[in-house]
Amino acid sequence: MASPLLTTPCLLLDEPRLRANLVEMQAHLGRLSVGFRPHLKTAKSIDVARLAMTSTAGPATVSTLREAEYFAEGGVRDILYAVGIAPQKLDRIDAIRRRWDTTLTVLLDSVEQAEAVASWGARTGNLLPALIEIDADGHRSGVTPDDAQTILAIGRALGAALRGVLLHAGDSYGLDEPGALAEAAERERAAAVTAAAILRGGGLPCPVVSVGSTPTARWARDLSGVTEVRAGVFMFGDLFQAGIGSVAVENIALSVLATVIGHRRDRGWIITDAGWMALSRDRSTARQVVDQGYGLVCDLAGRPYPDLLVAEANQEHGILALRPGAGIDLPDLPVGARVRILPNHACATGAQHDRYHVLDGDGQVGAVWPRISGW
Repeated sequence: MASPLLTTPCLLLDEPRLRANLVEMQAHLGRLSVGFRPHLKTAKSIDVARLAMTSTAGPATVSTLREAEYFAEGGVRDILYAVGIAPQKLDRIDAIRRRWDTTLTVLLDSVEQAEAVASWGARTGNLLPALIEIDADGHRSGVTPDDAQTILAIGRALGAALRGVLLHAGDSYGLDEPGALAEAAERERAAAVTAAAILRGGGLPCPVVSVGSTPTARWARDLSGVTEVRAGVFMFGDLFQAGIGSVAVENIALSVLATVIGHRRDRGWIITDAGWMALSRDRSTARQVVDQGYGLVCDLAGRPYPDLLVAEANQEHGILALRPGAGIDLPDLPVGARVRILPNHACATGAQHDRYHVLDGDGQVGAVWPRISGW
């Protein structure tokens, strides 16, 4: 069990669950004969990265340049910065590449960005590898896969910096049925292959065809034409992903340890010291079939109490209550008792903390792994 000496609230990471989630995804992608470039935006930890990557040098995906600096310093030499590039960031990217001899690839989806990268390269004498972002489903950024004119114009503006295409099927986060998720994965794959064919048909190189989200990675059945998959939150799991069907609740590796500090028996409340500053304000499961409040409450072994949620959260207070209509009594949790709370969104909850207290197979804290923040 987590040590009673731990100051609460704090972040727990169940290492056996983490490793099992990684093994399952790596085996699945291996069966599909595709490379794996783990997304480390959730992890923000070199210790987790070394478990997730296929080698200590990468490859890896990041979402901030702070992450790129941190992982490059930790020995990662193949990094993809998977957020659209702003010209003002190019000098910082070059500093990272030079200081740690790291290949750092950027992402863009407009001729304007491509011309900025090309102009910067001509001015500095550096070649900055770049991928074109393709919009698989109208979720966010990217060029539509049938817009051959724009895809080719971006590719030609990049010149020798062009490395291929990247897609993120973010719309898959709104699905919860295996068949629909498999179809989303196929649409993502088909859009990627279509965009790659446009580049190649125009006489341009496209060695990288990169796709990825946790739901589509989990439910993909065919990845022909794809060279790599990016996914990250699957290794921790969270209640939102459980609602989608990407991970089982019993496989969620991340939790927040909290202490009971009071009761309001007249209202059916148990009060803890873990409010939204420890859990985050994320309420993404409110849009799903099962609303998990601000988190699902578990015992110290990580077993959920029946229908016990963090129903409300103030800055430093978590209010535990039974799900409406539960028809059972609150568990006996006196002042000083400790609970583990499974998060709605692992990325958001993790961002509230600067370290993982890592649980071994006996539920004991066997290590502390630092994690970073910032941009």
